[in-house]
Amino acid sequence: MFTAFIQAFKTPDLRNKLLFTFFIMALFRWGSFIPLPGVDYATLKSVISDVQNNGSLLDLVNMFSGGALLQLSVFALGIMPYITASIIIQLLRVVIPRFEDLHKEGQTGQAKLTQYTRYLTIALGVLQSTSIITAARTGTLFGRASNQKIIPSDSAWIFILQILVMTAATGLIMWMGELITEKGVGNGMSILIFTSIIANLPRKLFAIAGGNGGIQKFLAIVTLILLVTLAVVYVEQAMRRIPVQYAKRMVGRRMYGGTTTYIPLKINMSGVIPVIFASSILSLPMMLAQFGDQNAKWIQWISMNFRSSSWFYLVIYGLLTFAFAFFYTSITFNPEEVADNMKKYGGFVPGLRAGRPTADYLHYVMTRITTAGAVYLTIVALVPQIAMVAMNVPQLPFGGTTILIIVGVGLQTVKDINAQLHQHHYEGFMA
Repeated sequence: MFTAFIQAFKTPDLRNKLLFTFFIMALFRWGSFIPLPGVDYATLKSVISDVQNNGSLLDLVNMFSGGALLQLSVFALGIMPYITASIIIQLLRVVIPRFEDLHKEGQTGQAKLTQYTRYLTIALGVLQSTSIITAARTGTLFGRASNQKIIPSDSAWIFILQILVMTAATGLIMWMGELITEKGVGNGMSILIFTSIIANLPRKLFAIAGGNGGIQKFLAIVTLILLVTLAVVYVEQAMRRIPVQYAKRMVGRRMYGGTTTYIPLKINMSGVIPVIFASSILSLPMMLAQFGDQNAKWIQWISMNFRSSSWFYLVIYGLLTFAFAFFYTSITFNPEEVADNMKKYGGFVPGLRAGRPTADYLHYVMTRITTAGAVYLTIVALVPQIAMVAMNVPQLPFGGTTILIIVGVGLQTVKDINAQLHQHHYEGFMA
């Protein structure tokens, strides 16, 4: 990995792309500290000083915003509205045939789906900013009603201005991510998520070192992070290769086909999405409980059983992660579509007829692979949580989502750099 970065910095055009990417990352972090108009930050600091991580949906949004949410900065929403919009658009392909047709149209259809994703991102930005600002005004943003006024003014104009600023910042973050994809290195949205997570990880680790348990807990957690990271790297790189042969055919006087290739099927094809799904769904009851009567029995039951340290929460979390891995893989990989494309271009799996037999075989292989991938994803999601509970660490410095994103983005970025290095070497050879 470090060799790829060193070689990239020795190449002028790649060096410019890397420097541009680092500049956008720094700009993104700087925006996380710009204060939202109308917020009393002296009061805010005193309120959040004793806030604990309780596994709420706001904790997930705060992680993806790099801690900007609890600071109520202009970048408080982070990249979360775009992630949510992208997931919704992908899920709507199953429900709305028009979206599935656009997906099959190639680059033109993808551009249209991207446009829909942008519109939905802005709409979600308005909705989420309204909810967050309202929760900050009532004091329920931090898991309890606060007697201190974080936003002193009750003016409707200040309320509207805060929504507009936070929504505009969401659009700016989306544009910055697209700039990285176009002019930088790697996928822009993934790079910004990576930046948000990495920004707070050292601070949380050092907070554990200075708390109860001291250096022993710190070393144990760092060791666990390294072990889980090695396992994630190993599995994320693993794949099942289905051999594919293409029949020879004459077009005019030229011979085409006759080549042998393969279909790469990743063990964890669903990526980190099932973990995000499970975390979001399990966080909703805690979020709703904050707005109800705290003395009600059902709210007390939710508060006790839907904490991230509860065994009930961990069991349901693991089951949902396992189920969503199958669900999302079935959406992203269609054996019938792959088999039809192979048949169209004269491809076939050795020993199988093209068409339905090939689709059945791909479905069989994908089911077995997804089972292993779902088990792996569940273990990665649960092991950090269980370890934090066993070591009595109140603030989770990392989780399955964090490690999967960090490792996944890192591997993909290195692959992109290597691909551009190979392209540069080919261009130099041709020149």
